[in-house]
Amino acid sequence: MFNKVTKTFQYGQHQVTLETGEIARQASGAVVVSVEDTVILATVVARKEAKPGQDFFPLTVDYIEKTYAAGRIPGGFFKREGKPSEKETLTSRLIDRPIRPLFPEGYLNEVQVIVHVLSVNPEIDPDIPAMIGASAALSIAGIPFAGPVGAARVAYIDGQYVLNPTQTQLKSSQLDLVVAGTESAVLMVESEAEQLSEEVMLGAVVFGHEQSKAVIDAIHELVREGGKPEVQWTAPAKNEALISRVSQLAEGPLREAYQTKDKQARTEKLKTVSAQVNEALVAEAASNGTIAADAAEVGSILFDLEAKIVRSQILEGEPRIDGRDTRTVRPISIRTGVLPRTHGSALFTRGETQALVVATLGTARDEQKIDGLLGEYTDRFMLHYNMPPFATGETGRVGTPKRREIGHGRLAKRALLAALPAADEFSYSVRLVSEITESNGSSSMASVCGGCLALMDAGVPMKAHVAGIAMGLIKDGNKFAVLTDILGDEDHLGDMDFKVAGTADGITALQMDIKIQGITKEIMQVALEQAKEGRQHILGKMQEAVPAGRGELSDFAPRLITIKINPEKIRDVIGKGGAVIRALTEETGTQIDISDEGVVTIASVDAAAGQEAKRRIEELTASVEVGKVYEGTVLKLLDFGAIVQVLPGKDGLLHISQIANERVNAVADYLKEGQQVRVKVLETDDRGRLKLSMKAAQAEESADAAPQEAH
Repeated sequence: MFNKVTKTFQYGQHQVTLETGEIARQASGAVVVSVEDTVILATVVARKEAKPGQDFFPLTVDYIEKTYAAGRIPGGFFKREGKPSEKETLTSRLIDRPIRPLFPEGYLNEVQVIVHVLSVNPEIDPDIPAMIGASAALSIAGIPFAGPVGAARVAYIDGQYVLNPTQTQLKSSQLDLVVAGTESAVLMVESEAEQLSEEVMLGAVVFGHEQSKAVIDAIHELVREGGKPEVQWTAPAKNEALISRVSQLAEGPLREAYQTKDKQARTEKLKTVSAQVNEALVAEAASNGTIAADAAEVGSILFDLEAKIVRSQILEGEPRIDGRDTRTVRPISIRTGVLPRTHGSALFTRGETQALVVATLGTARDEQKIDGLLGEYTDRFMLHYNMPPFATGETGRVGTPKRREIGHGRLAKRALLAALPAADEFSYSVRLVSEITESNGSSSMASVCGGCLALMDAGVPMKAHVAGIAMGLIKDGNKFAVLTDILGDEDHLGDMDFKVAGTADGITALQMDIKIQGITKEIMQVALEQAKEGRQHILGKMQEAVPAGRGELSDFAPRLITIKINPEKIRDVIGKGGAVIRALTEETGTQIDISDEGVVTIASVDAAAGQEAKRRIEELTASVEVGKVYEGTVLKLLDFGAIVQVLPGKDGLLHISQIANERVNAVADYLKEGQQVRVKVLETDDRGRLKLSMKAAQAEESADAAPQEAH
């Protein structure tokens, strides 16, 4: 019934098993990957033909986590999985990026990759198994795919690279890097680091790529035994006559358009060229009595022609699209304190790319609660990236963030994490929002720069300035050019784009996407060194504008006061049904959080209100000392004395014999309810009951006053 094929191989400290032929047999390709109790199912379905009029490659990748994989039932009313989490979106992108360039030009059949997480070991993140599974499923499906792809995670612990570390090992690592590639070439890198050098980062990429060849070998074996017959597909023949005619009509005007440095003006000229070429071809077809060329096909030819023009100009040493050489960073403008009522803000402009970044400080209550696959946890640092359509002078959809926005926000967050103060030094939760107001390349790196400046403007004690830069590469044969601070057009027309962020001391985030084979270690080395030069230039501009954080918080940010109380006293602060803490917050206008360990955090925009809340909590939790004199309040009169409160929630008996030195016949002759009296604590019994004395307090105060009167 089943034609099951299994391949097992050692991968770092883990054993990996690939299986096909038993589950999801109606898919074009299906592979189950198991890594020490983490199990994923990767499936691929490819349509037999492209849809009529299809002018782009419709590849979709969905990574889906099922809560049953961790032995949990989903929260919420419906008790089933809902919209994709941020982790699912980011992992979907991680799978997509290295496989997309491996489909041949002209292949426009719809391909859908779905990865389900079926079981999860808390120590083994499912993302690497998911990438391996997707690569294996594509490889056995028999469709045109220049894989397989191997994937690896690399840590850097005690000066050593560690392949596919456990989650526990990652906590002590200075690096979390994911690399994917074919047997001969690196295709994708995604990483976060603690200010590591270019040499260490490049070494990690090379190490991970070398080790991932074990995955590729295993997939080749799986394909030999369990792969489906190759689909007969040939790339559509190029219409050489049309290519030649479009080149004749468009090459001159396109070269002229690319002499225009302003993005919007250049875009309009390119649209005009496209319209004129299509009009000319329609007119020629009408006069010849033939069918006019498809506009999508003409658009594809124009794109190739644009790429040829721009790439050849750069490789021949001519100025780039906007007139720069390959190493120059666009002009930078920096302004902080842009928005008057926010906690921190910065406007960072680099050429035609601009980010308005706003920092907001909050308390532990404001931390993001994340219902992850392995349970709920919180995150004290949030970074949200938004790019509305007006940033590129276009109209479009506004609403929930797209995958690209989530990915860019995550990259910027990774870049800044290493420079944030530790939670025990700065106990605020922090939210950064990057509003991209203009975009012409590298908006995520503008978010890093603007984010660092906004945090400093908010008074966050950053460890160092952090800057980011986007780099590009154009390669033709043995000739190549590395481009610093790429434009949007250079990103589309180039062979590699990579983003590097870090401090003056080292790299904190590296993201790399390579579209071609043949990028050597030496080329990556040159690119990283040039990126370092650009990063140092931007850091210099940032340090000129904002030499250091402003040292104090915004007037509108909450002040946090932290005190430690005896955990046994927590109930005294909270009170019955929360009555005490509710009254405290309402009367002082503060926000109070108490941890199980007895750490009390008071948040208040008004410093005086925060101090008042602190004083009252200290009173509530203070222990009464025997022999000490207190200012007490008479709560109740009794025939034989009175009940006096010496501290909130702490009261004792003032016996009639301890009220005055003379005989007291009636308590009411000396005391009334609500009266303030000075009492000394004489003793406390085993049940915590206090014995008080006004006589002893008066005697002690008289004794203290006597020496002063003698002087």
